[in-house]
Amino acid sequence: MSKTEKQKMLAGELYRPDAELGADQAATKAWLVRYNAALALPVSQRHALLRERLAQVGNEAVIRPPFFCDYGYNIRLGDNVFLNFNCVILDVVEVTIGDRTQIGPAVQIYAADHPRDAETRRSGVEFGRPVRIGSDVWIGGGAIILPGVTIGDGAVIGAGSVVTRDVGAGQTVTGNPARPHPR
Repeated sequence: MSKTEKQKMLAGELYRPDAELGADQAATKAWLVRYNAALALPVSQRHALLRERLAQVGNEAVIRPPFFCDYGYNIRLGDNVFLNFNCVILDVVEVTIGDRTQIGPAVQIYAADHPRDAETRRSGVEFGRPVRIGSDVWIGGGAIILPGVTIGDGAVIGAGSVVTRDVGAGQTVTGNPARPHPR
């Protein structure tokens, strides 16, 4: 039995966006309009809205609007996670953020990826690579986390850094591309 394009996407395989994925994105866009209009609502009401769309929303997790994502249903937030204003998560596959992780404003997390070969890319296929962010991580404003990256528990990502490879537990990285930096 052949897989649907959505099943391929969720498995991290090459897939071609189709009507089912388009409908999922349209539903997410409608939800984002509601969520991003909720800035003045109490945190508890915004938390309830997050639970409508995201795969997992830990206790006291906060995302300050505006917020942007592709699907939402691939995002898992641990307890006491905080995302500041204007974050973007391209969640074609799972993006996991561990307990007590704090993410500054305008951080971008990309699980969406594209083939490197121009001919394959021209065919319209794409794929995703999961992003895993551990517990007690601090990510400074404007940082970009690329597809397939794992960030270990207690790591620090400097503001404006572009994280192109895995970051070990307790490690501090800064720059573009992000490189280890002594604490």
